[in-house]
Amino acid sequence: MKVLVTDGIEKVGSELMKKAGLEVVEKKLTPEELLAEIANYNAIIVRSATKVTKEVIDAGTQLKAIGRGGVGVDNIEVEYAKSKGIPTFNTPRASSISVAELAIAHMFAASRFLNTSSMEMRQGNWPKKQYAKGVELTGKTLGVLGFGNIGRECAKRAIGLGMKVIAYDPFVTDNFGMDVKLCAKDEVLANADYITCHLPLIKGEPAAVGAPEISKMKDGVIIINCARGGVVDECALLEGLKSGKVAAAGLDVYVNEPITDAQKELINHPRVSATPHIGASTVEAQDRVGIEIAQKIIDALKA
Repeated sequence: MKVLVTDGIEKVGSELMKKAGLEVVEKKLTPEELLAEIANYNAIIVRSATKVTKEVIDAGTQLKAIGRGGVGVDNIEVEYAKSKGIPTFNTPRASSISVAELAIAHMFAASRFLNTSSMEMRQGNWPKKQYAKGVELTGKTLGVLGFGNIGRECAKRAIGLGMKVIAYDPFVTDNFGMDVKLCAKDEVLANADYITCHLPLIKGEPAAVGAPEISKMKDGVIIINCARGGVVDECALLEGLKSGKVAAAGLDVYVNEPITDAQKELINHPRVSATPHIGASTVEAQDRVGIEIAQKIIDALKA
């Protein structure tokens, strides 16, 4: 059995598959090369870069499993694969802690001007007075949009920081024993000082946080998006920052990655803390991702 890994996997994951008797081939392929080669493999493991389209699935005549090292599967035609009898696997828990910690980091950065003050000091400035009006997270209300694995990990850390946590999730009715109030989306929008997004991107639907949602938020809200590009409407967010309705934002994901010239005004805004989609990019998370997806592929091919 041959497994194609197109976007990389930690050594612990590839070694696990090899020990199970699978042949593991790791290489980056263009869409055209993938179409030409996929018929030689029994499984494929991707991350964010490779798109497993209907054409790839049709060309993969020997495919028995598709794996994605990560939470979302929006770059895979999951339902089409299912219709062909090919299961799709992801790793919904492996990176939860890492993404949650980055969301909290962006909250600190946005609250204490870490991005701009650091750059100014490197230029020889001492902007002590300019950045004297930071705010504490303690005592503030965090609104969590999406109370899945990552949302819950974020809530745990926020509670540890002394924040009040309220959450919205249309599919969750249990607070899992945490001091978290589950409520309607509009209630979260109206009452949160910080809003962190951990919702999936649903194709064909408006952004979960767009102009209508921002208008319902507190003046001076801080918005964090470490979920998926497009969950927060980038144009509406920029307008909110310009007007002062949104005090600051922390972004790890974007509609276009890498970003385009059209997005630079948002990324360069002085009240935006930006990272290049590194939420799951920790040593610990990558090891867990590699192990989890490798084991799922092994189980599928050995079944």
